[in-house]
Amino acid sequence: MSATWKSDNRFDLLPEGKRFWPAMREAIAGARRFLWIELYLMESGELAAQFITGLVDAVARGVTVNLMLDGVGSMGLSRGDRQRLQQGGVELRFFNPLSVTRLGGNLMRDHRKLVVVDGETAFTGGFGVVDEFVEAWYEVAVRIRGPVVTDWMRLFVQVWESSLTRGDRLRQRRSSRLELPTPPPLTAQRPARGRVIAGRGHRYQAIRHSLHGRIGTAKQRVWLCTPYFVPTLSLRRQLARASRRGVDVRLLLAGSRHDHPGVRYAGQRFYSRLLKAGVTIYEFQPNFIHAKFSVADDWVSLGSCNFDHWSLQWNLEANQEIEDAAFAAEVVALFERNFAASRRIDADAWARRPWYQRLREWGFGTLNAWVTRLK
Repeated sequence: MSATWKSDNRFDLLPEGKRFWPAMREAIAGARRFLWIELYLMESGELAAQFITGLVDAVARGVTVNLMLDGVGSMGLSRGDRQRLQQGGVELRFFNPLSVTRLGGNLMRDHRKLVVVDGETAFTGGFGVVDEFVEAWYEVAVRIRGPVVTDWMRLFVQVWESSLTRGDRLRQRRSSRLELPTPPPLTAQRPARGRVIAGRGHRYQAIRHSLHGRIGTAKQRVWLCTPYFVPTLSLRRQLARASRRGVDVRLLLAGSRHDHPGVRYAGQRFYSRLLKAGVTIYEFQPNFIHAKFSVADDWVSLGSCNFDHWSLQWNLEANQEIEDAAFAAEVVALFERNFAASRRIDADAWARRPWYQRLREWGFGTLNAWVTRLK
């Protein structure tokens, strides 16, 4: 799908679960025609129970609900919850369930996050239906209205009808092809340009190319937030070059509260060279920051992509890109609040870090490099 810029959209920044979960629940409760939902993580728990209730209630009032989950990311969803969804009338499908006949193919995962309501409103970000996303993890989402919603729906249909997506065989044969309705005209109070940009592993890396292009042309700032910072060589070079030409380059990364500490150590081995190039690095302290968003001057990218080797080589990813000075200013303010709650990495102190820290960086970095060579 070509990434086409579209005007006359409205984007609402929804930082933290206390803002985006109520907004999504309200939108789901107000659905009149259909709900299309695509998630990587969904695990049984309090949040999943509430989410399932909302979907089943929607079906009961005549709404068509299509729920697509990743075959690995949904392994924590109990059989009882799956039955509750299906018995409640939700059409449930799984992307690329694990298979012993195609071991290499198991690496491709659907890491996208999407909720579409009636073809009029969409939500994306880094969220999942897991209890940790409510309080323990820091997350950010965006609410989308306008013509660009159609492109999100087109992405959903491509995966829903993919040969890698599985559902109940009888229900899947009977299901009609999903149609793409045209969103109603939007009179936005603050119209903005936006485009959906997607990635499909190493074969299609439009997200990476777009980010590199923005870093290469930025004049004022490039600020990136990613929880799994294991950057490619080309991204490291782009960041260093931007910093050396006077651009304010900052990274907002996860601190010691991390769900995969080994990934953090693997990324820390790149700190020294980036710090020497003038890049400022912050590690978030309050909790695990799982958000994925970036700003380069008046351009913002927010969605599922972590900008690490794994996301770029194996996953289905999708981000919402926005060109709007006012929205970018909101994101800058959000970054600044998070920087204030973070520990800035001091270059001199980092150069004196203990040997066991260096050993962890080397060990996990070597392991990561080996894994990412698998294709």
